Amino acid sequence: MVIDDSNTIRRSAEIFLVQAGCQVVLAEDGFDALAKIADHQPAVIFCDIMMPRLDGYQTCALIKKNPRFKATPVIMLSSKDGLFDRARGRMVGSDQYLTKPFTKDSLLQTVASFALAPEMEELKP
Repeated sequence: MVIDDSNTIRRSAEIFLVQAGCQVVLAEDGFDALAKIADHQPAVIFCDIMMPRLDGYQTCALIKKNPRFKATPVIMLSSKDGLFDRARGRMVGSDQYLTKPFTKDSLLQTVASFALAPEMEELKP
């Protein structure tokens, strides 16, 4: 799942992931994502930090508070690469931090490091 209010980021991630054989669910913000997570049960969630209505920190915290999705990896996405942002992400339960704009390789390596699907094994470095 890719949660980002930027259509460009959502589409870029979707293209990279679909080319690698992943199924992708897109969400425009935290509320949209929370409504879709239960239906789709994503294996990995990429979540932008700066979003309207419900920011990435709040979204991540809500996902991790749900016992059903506590173990689901949440990777925070941000154009800021600050120590504070990384620390705050960890505090709400995020599993990793990826700086935007990301490359195809960095996105796929991140997915491969968390995904359990056998088809992702070939993506591991």
